[in-house]
Amino acid sequence: MKINSKLIVFTIILVVLATACKYFFGPEIAWSGFSPVIAIALFAGFIMKQKDMSFLLPLAALFISDAVIQILYVQDMFPYAGFYGGQWKNYLILLAAVLIGWGLKGKKLSGIFAGAIAAPTVFFVVSNTMVWMAATEIVYAKSFAGWLTCLEAGLPFYRNSLIATMVFLPVILFAYNYITRKKAELTLA
Repeated sequence: MKINSKLIVFTIILVVLATACKYFFGPEIAWSGFSPVIAIALFAGFIMKQKDMSFLLPLAALFISDAVIQILYVQDMFPYAGFYGGQWKNYLILLAAVLIGWGLKGKKLSGIFAGAIAAPTVFFVVSNTMVWMAATEIVYAKSFAGWLTCLEAGLPFYRNSLIATMVFLPVILFAYNYITRKKAELTLA
């Protein structure tokens, strides 16, 4: 995929979408985790031929949306900060979705569905395991039962990220295919 004006416009659309979702859904605990960021990372892994560039799209979407939220937070216009300690771990975990996209590239509809389930699941398990290991805010027992309790506490976020990925990934693929190829189809190329 060559970097051209259509790709730049599409990237801007994805960044705006990520920022809007974070702004509208983030403060509501029932909607927290409903974001297109994992879908954007999967999309990048599915579509981009240059592997090094495939990491930039989801990182840019996440970083820019976090920066906007941080600016709003500093001006007392948003309830929580966009940047916080340990956040870099979430950025690294997000890149696993790009890797999943690489692995499922070319698998058509089955790859899209598998990725939409695998990526949020990997993010959920890894991020909650890191919370359990660090236990800075909530202390979980350092046992299998404590780990399961930590996972259970994260289930609402997992549900929202899974639903969001299932919703946003097809929308992103349809939009990309329409913008770049003038075809409204759900394909990976």
